[in-house]
Amino acid sequence: MPSAKPRAKRTQRRAPREAAKARIGDVARAAGVSTATVSRALTFPDRVLEETRERVFAAVRELGYTPNVAARQLRAGSSKTVLVVVGKRRNPPFFSEVLRGIDVALAQAGYSVLMGNLDVHDENTERHLVDLVYGGYIDGALVLSNAVPSFNGRSIADSGVPIVAICAEADGPNIPAVLVDDEVCSRAQTRYLLEMGHRYLAYIAGPKGNYNESQRFPGFLAEMAAAGLGPADFVRFEGNYDFASGVAAGEAFLKLDRRPTGVVACSDEMAIAFMKTIRRAGIRVPEDVSIIGFDGIEIGDYVEPTLTTIRQPRFALGSTGAEILLGMIKGGASPRVTVLKGELDRRDSTGPARVRGEPRSASQTDA
Repeated sequence: MPSAKPRAKRTQRRAPREAAKARIGDVARAAGVSTATVSRALTFPDRVLEETRERVFAAVRELGYTPNVAARQLRAGSSKTVLVVVGKRRNPPFFSEVLRGIDVALAQAGYSVLMGNLDVHDENTERHLVDLVYGGYIDGALVLSNAVPSFNGRSIADSGVPIVAICAEADGPNIPAVLVDDEVCSRAQTRYLLEMGHRYLAYIAGPKGNYNESQRFPGFLAEMAAAGLGPADFVRFEGNYDFASGVAAGEAFLKLDRRPTGVVACSDEMAIAFMKTIRRAGIRVPEDVSIIGFDGIEIGDYVEPTLTTIRQPRFALGSTGAEILLGMIKGGASPRVTVLKGELDRRDSTGPARVRGEPRSASQTDA
């Protein structure tokens, strides 16, 4: 039978300590359980009673404890595996090249890739990813989203495993990110159309709440303002980065009494689908409407007319993120944010605005 003295120690709370100094024994004492129970609650929470699990998680948060994954791997050996988490994004053509950059960089270093997909969202998926990280099955994680997997109070951001975000800043403390400057690129899109004389534009947006959209729309607005233009000089179509959004925007465009002459799309998929939709209705591109996309996916080189776009360094985004993560796994420091440059690729879908008085196409005359 345990003595009264150990019981008194178990219920004693300690003052919060720095995350680097808190140990599993501190968590055990604060929660009034054994170290084995703490380990089991963090690694296999379903095997621990809910009331006990909640006490353990509360102690973890209070003390700022993170599991010593490095020590665990020294005992068990490195897994040589990196978890790659793809977020809730509907733009597979864009991410295919990012993933190739990740795979090449990791393969050269002798690492394997384990994919996790948050787009197929259910509790089992997210719990599985969290369990993999806390169970010591991976050496690091790359997150292609601002959403970081979490389940039942546990986030991989708190696991002590090195994490790097790619394409968006992640929700979590001090997670390094590899980005393209979305606002700068959006301003370049808009400026290019304005320089060609377009003064009434359309903007096809990304999903509300999306990190990249939160950077691109302000860039569009800033460039419009710099040209002396405001809300009356553009129309916004909501989108989701996918082909369906471009079709919907095109159909909405065709119903307008006053149609923009230039279109800024936040993805190539939306730009291509928009272009196809309005061309089927007899609108000429770029004679009647100029369209510029964002991403630089391969299909933009083969549509008619070829798509003017912001070409993101997709392979470099993936490979750079992977190289930073490998350095962190080895114990090295990492830059907080690494910004790569996008490039304006001028193709055939953009041209000068039609001069006032110039004959319109038959479809526009009938509008």
